[in-house]
Amino acid sequence: MEDSLDRKNLLVMKLLHYFITEKNYNPIILQGAKDEIWLENLESDYKIVRIVSGYIHNEEQMDFDLFKTKKVLNKIKHKTLSLQMNVLSIYTDLGENASLQDTKNISCIYLFDENDLKKYPTVLEIFPNMDQKLKFTEEGLQLFLKITDDINQKNKTDAEKVEEVFEPKDPIVTKALIGINVAIFLFMLFAHYFSKSFYTFDDYLNLYCVYGPFIKMGEYYRIFTGMFLHGSIMHLVLNMYALYVIGSQIESFMGKTKFIIIYLFSGFLGNLLSITLGDYASVGASGAIFGLLGALLYFGYHYRVYLGNVLKSQIIPIILLNLLIGFIVPSIDNIAHIGGLIGGILISIALGVKYKSSTFEKVNGAIVTTIFTGFILYLFFHY
Repeated sequence: MEDSLDRKNLLVMKLLHYFITEKNYNPIILQGAKDEIWLENLESDYKIVRIVSGYIHNEEQMDFDLFKTKKVLNKIKHKTLSLQMNVLSIYTDLGENASLQDTKNISCIYLFDENDLKKYPTVLEIFPNMDQKLKFTEEGLQLFLKITDDINQKNKTDAEKVEEVFEPKDPIVTKALIGINVAIFLFMLFAHYFSKSFYTFDDYLNLYCVYGPFIKMGEYYRIFTGMFLHGSIMHLVLNMYALYVIGSQIESFMGKTKFIIIYLFSGFLGNLLSITLGDYASVGASGAIFGLLGALLYFGYHYRVYLGNVLKSQIIPIILLNLLIGFIVPSIDNIAHIGGLIGGILISIALGVKYKSSTFEKVNGAIVTTIFTGFILYLFFHY
């Protein structure tokens, strides 16, 4: 029995070492879980790896284990907004009267030791170096100490990365954008009273608003200037409040440079879609703000292990509610909102999320963003 425990504990430690340090899996804390360890990596083919050290001695126990796995899996899918999750259940102690039962999205393997991996070529296709990585030159206490130290170091590094991303930072760029918008509004409102040579408030709106026919005639600056104009004090206050709340988060999570790129591109694409599909003049920062919501949605998706509940209870409902209001209230340029939202998501894919996005994902994002923007520009200038 002692040899069996040593063998099983050692195998579990090796598996944990491999999946945590080599494949970037993270432990999932489950209440009531006994003799099993759940790991998640939402970017992997097997999003969940489950290591079962408890003894499964017959078919009834195996059936119950699969039933329990499905119940827990549904909760994880709901929390992480995942439609489908492939699970790898690794059993380390299986009786002669228990047989492996693969079900939809759940693959089961039994390992007495790492040499048994050759029985499962499908698993080795996904984790091609797994059998080699489970072999160590150290033995006994030295092996346990090495494995424990490596896992602790990896967990510490991951925790530091998450803390760095979520640590609140001073939203300097957000405050500067609010200051610029407020300063422009005040200048437009009072400039005429200080000098008759300045235009009136309405004159400035007419000169710099987003209006398709004039942009086609060469006044391209309007597509950018319009996002810094507001038609009333209430319009300004509502947009600046939204900019402060959402912008502070995106600037903190994504960084100042990415934030300003997301803001300006979203405003540009929102206005571009507006003049392509609409025939009215518009002003306001709401297209750019919807782009920030799109960026927050994309960031939250990547960090949904931490923000899954926030995505479902706050971010998605806010987006849907504001789009619904835009469809109901005729004076709101909802096309610009939709364009800004799309722009925020696309440019965020191209820019990437720190510690999450791969180069391949960012390159594809840049290509899709360029194609989509080019397509809308073509529609605007040719139709």
